[in-house]
Amino acid sequence: MLRPWCVLSVVLIAGLSATSCKREAQPAATPSAAKAPVTVPPTAPATAPAERVFGQEELDQMVAPIALYPDSLLTQVLMAATYPGNVADAVAWSKANPDAKGDEAVKQVAAQPWDPSVQSLVAFPQVMATLGQDPGWVQRLGDAFLAQPGDVMDAVQRLRRAAQAAGNLQSSEQQKITVVPAQAAPAPAPAPSDGGAPPPPASSETIIQIEPANPEVVYVPSYNPTTVYGAWPYPSYPPAYYPPSPAWYPGSAIVAGLAFGTGVAVADALWGDWDWHGGDVDIDVNRYNNINVNRQIDANRNTWRHDSNFRGDVPYRDARSRQEFGQQRLPGAENRQAFRGNDAAHQASRDRARQEMQRRGLEAPAASNRQAQDRAREAGRDLRDRPGGGGLDARPGAGGAGTQAQRDRARDVANARTQHPQAGQHRDGSRAKQAGPRTAHANTQAREQARTQHQQRSQVHTPRPQGAQVQRQQNRPQPRASHEASRNNAFAGASHPQQARAQANRGQASRQSSQRPQSSRGSGGHQVQRAQHGGGGARRRG
Repeated sequence: MLRPWCVLSVVLIAGLSATSCKREAQPAATPSAAKAPVTVPPTAPATAPAERVFGQEELDQMVAPIALYPDSLLTQVLMAATYPGNVADAVAWSKANPDAKGDEAVKQVAAQPWDPSVQSLVAFPQVMATLGQDPGWVQRLGDAFLAQPGDVMDAVQRLRRAAQAAGNLQSSEQQKITVVPAQAAPAPAPAPSDGGAPPPPASSETIIQIEPANPEVVYVPSYNPTTVYGAWPYPSYPPAYYPPSPAWYPGSAIVAGLAFGTGVAVADALWGDWDWHGGDVDIDVNRYNNINVNRQIDANRNTWRHDSNFRGDVPYRDARSRQEFGQQRLPGAENRQAFRGNDAAHQASRDRARQEMQRRGLEAPAASNRQAQDRAREAGRDLRDRPGGGGLDARPGAGGAGTQAQRDRARDVANARTQHPQAGQHRDGSRAKQAGPRTAHANTQAREQARTQHQQRSQVHTPRPQGAQVQRQQNRPQPRASHEASRNNAFAGASHPQQARAQANRGQASRQSSQRPQSSRGSGGHQVQRAQHGGGGARRRG
């Protein structure tokens, strides 16, 4: 037996279910609800329209130097131009190996880290010499081929028709010219959505193909783009002319038309060709595998695709190429930061240490060399500006005030000399000039005074007897030569016997005088007092 409250619960649940069903069915029955837009998730992402990076005049200017190459060689150049770094290395290698050409040259660079399209170009040294003259042009050419491959080949056809109309493109022993009507190709793609002009009717277009006359020998044409195409339609975008190498085009003065140098024998070096009707690059798999033995490809990979691994650090010009061929991250790149110690644990530890330094009032360490240099300069200025500190140039024992005072005096002297350079120089020069004569005059006057004083003192003395004075003069040694004055031997008096006798008599007289009594000696005269003269150089007179 059911209880009353159970029956009531069942009834309420049934009523609520009926109400919700009516609310869910009501939008379908309301006419206004049918007009609301219905959002349907897309099944596949829509392809973005191609970005027009270069205009028609720029494309004609870029492809003018190579538009008359054979189709297979032209395609190989365009593919290689998408790797400008590899092309630069290949140009250097070709310059260092001038005798390498053909398939053998391609095999010699098989171990080089270059794209196979770049390796195949070393078979043609004359082409490498042309590409090496303007690396910027090579990069722009590759960017244009990646962003606008169809527009690039349309520019090639325009220039070929212009050269043919000017009478400079025709079949010869080196090449074969074939004109194919464009209506044989599939219907052209619709016009781009960027507002560009639609292509002309297919019936009025032709495709000019250039092939080697001998499939195993390729002749690279050389020409002046400013003359071979007739009147250039874009004066603001003149084509560039890259002179050929004299080693491959001996004695050829290119004025108009094409010039062909030495042919290059190849068998498998050219493995790519442009499909004029399909709008892509077809690969001859057999030739590719024959020349690239270390990089075999499957038979179903018969269409060329750009490989960004050989692009290096060269950026892509347009957004679509960056999105489609963006540089890929190397394996294990996500582990580099942890290997360098930049994981989360080390970063948290550094943050804690920095916060602790700030809490203690310490300055955080410099994050760069420039910041460290700035801090060192600020510290030097603080030391110099500190009162009484003396700065970094203060000497031990000299206070800051004294050093500052010396600097102030030196600054004042320098300023005075700077403000009055001529006057200061005149004063210094006058003093320098007068110092010499004044000093010499003072010395002369001092000597005269000393001589006068000596004469006055000598007059006080009692004159000696005339005989004694004569004897003294006779005993005075005569001046001799310097070499004779230095002699001192037993035979010195032999040449002057009188002087020797006088000296001997004088000695005896002095001895006899000293032996006489004091009383007898005093009656003969008075004691002479001689003044003491300094220096010891003065002699007695009289």
